[in-house]
Amino acid sequence: MDDYTREPFWQKREQMRVVIFDMDGTLIDSQNDITASINHVRQKNHGLEPLSSDFVVEAINRDQRNLAQLFYGTEVYEDRDRILFEAHYHKQCTESAVVYDGVRELVEALHERGVKMGVATNAPSPFARRMLEHVGLAPFFETIVGADMVALPKPDPEMLEVTLEHVLFDSKKDSGFMVGDNSKDMEAGFRAGLTSVFATWGFSPEGHGDHVIAYPSELLELL
Repeated sequence: MDDYTREPFWQKREQMRVVIFDMDGTLIDSQNDITASINHVRQKNHGLEPLSSDFVVEAINRDQRNLAQLFYGTEVYEDRDRILFEAHYHKQCTESAVVYDGVRELVEALHERGVKMGVATNAPSPFARRMLEHVGLAPFFETIVGADMVALPKPDPEMLEVTLEHVLFDSKKDSGFMVGDNSKDMEAGFRAGLTSVFATWGFSPEGHGDHVIAYPSELLELL
């Protein structure tokens, strides 16, 4: 008797490997540009002294924080601050953004191996795409998903699921990884059913995940 539960031959395919990256602090060092735009808003709208990039990065990566309070001294992110930040950051975001050492080589190697890649960032997607195009990485990614494209940002897994659905990821057959530099990336990866990989070369020198790697090339050993 034929086994009708067996997968038809035309539906069989090789195991897919998918890697989803965070952007800021994982693919791109953007701390100087983010800080410049925050300080522009602080000075123009609030008459405040500039913050250091170290403080800005540490604040962004806190598990619990009110960034409006930390950056502008307000309880909520006011529209005037958001509008001024976005207007300034549109130009600023490509002024000094650079790819971390070894990341370009990693992305190229993954592409050559047929690995599907995406970006999931809590930054707005227009800025993310602009930055990734500027540094020459955008063509390697199946999707570039920003916080404006989903109902909830990371640690919610929705933006990761956008990429997984796009590439027709099958959790029973395929393998997937979320690579990032903070706990929100790790939680989002866990909730999406992916292997979490904490990268220590960017904004956060210490963290926890299924794997912790200090150099981009180490990811190739995990796949």
